[in-house]
Amino acid sequence: MLVNGTWSKDWDPVQKSDEKGRFVRQTSSFRSWITPDGSAGPTGDAGFKAEPGRYRLYVAFICPWASRTLMARKLKGLDQMIAVTVVNPTLTDQGWAFGGYPGADDDPLFGSAYMHELYTRADPQFTGRATVPVLWDKQTSTIVNNESADILRMLDTAFEHLVPSDLRLYPTDLGPEIDALNADVYQSFNNGVYKAGFATTQEAYDEAVTGVFDTLARLEDRLTGDYLFGDRLTETDIRTFVTLIRFDAAYHGIFKTNRRQIADYPRLQAYMERIYHLPGVAETVNMDHITRGYYSIKALNPNGIRPTGPAHITALTGG
Repeated sequence: MLVNGTWSKDWDPVQKSDEKGRFVRQTSSFRSWITPDGSAGPTGDAGFKAEPGRYRLYVAFICPWASRTLMARKLKGLDQMIAVTVVNPTLTDQGWAFGGYPGADDDPLFGSAYMHELYTRADPQFTGRATVPVLWDKQTSTIVNNESADILRMLDTAFEHLVPSDLRLYPTDLGPEIDALNADVYQSFNNGVYKAGFATTQEAYDEAVTGVFDTLARLEDRLTGDYLFGDRLTETDIRTFVTLIRFDAAYHGIFKTNRRQIADYPRLQAYMERIYHLPGVAETVNMDHITRGYYSIKALNPNGIRPTGPAHITALTGG
């Protein structure tokens, strides 16, 4: 991680643990928003106006949080508004790196070797982990935001006057319900698989894995329509999908969430496939990067061997 702008120690997947061995996730540090007129958003500073070509999104295909933003960019038709750079899926001793793997990009703006170099460009005294996604402003040469939940929501509306869309990922009439379901899905499923995988005590693991499968059961029961809110695709579906698509190929094995597979839940499996086949979504899923990345985590898989299945995910995604 970075301490006062200097790389201080090798990358460690366990960001922090509490007194019972539970995984604790770092809080995002850059929280400004792009808005139609450049006024301040709910958090952070003003000055980030929605303009074509001004912003670049740095992502990892392995990362579900980054993939949320990729999906929003595709579903909202923002390909021409916001460029994308994909980092290497294999996490190095200095965290995310650029280039060096099929489908990974060099940093086109600064020729950086590692993502943490962008953080110190934005803040020379930055202390913390250099995470993705990163939404970068080329005009002011700084990070606008590195919180996927914020980026997902701002992409829903910030560019609407430039790229009109019939899709609203956070419709105001469903706002309170979306917020409530987001919180439930995040705590016990999106982050729950990580809490299971990075638990440092049996108690913490048992608690986390039970939460994961209790949530899957609730979601299976809830799915009576095409999406979690009936026939309306929302940001909650994006948040849920990114964990579902990684589950059988990665989390089931590397994070030991192996009580069942998503393939064992008929509604969830069909729901996952339905979203995968929405226009543009398949381009945001790179299963080679996903399995390469997760199975490169030395703390969990020191020999770096990755499985070749499961067959139903290979058939869906092409590998």
